[in-house]
Amino acid sequence: MSGWTAIWVLFFAAGAGSAVWYTAPKGPNQVLIRWSAVMTLACCYIMWVCVYMAQLHPLIQPTRGDVRFLE
Repeated sequence: MSGWTAIWVLFFAAGAGSAVWYTAPKGPNQVLIRWSAVMTLACCYIMWVCVYMAQLHPLIQPTRGDVRFLE
């Protein structure tokens, strides 16, 4: 896995957001529906990419718990 996955998912989220933007049903709540869908996609993407990158590049190196240290 690499950081390129985050870029591909960004393209997918942008495509889905633009699809919702142009296919939102006409009516008095069209703007609300558009922005709600786009903001939902954006927030979900940001949360996903933060968790994904944190797993790829952890701040704290994992340690083994089954190693006994000599005293």
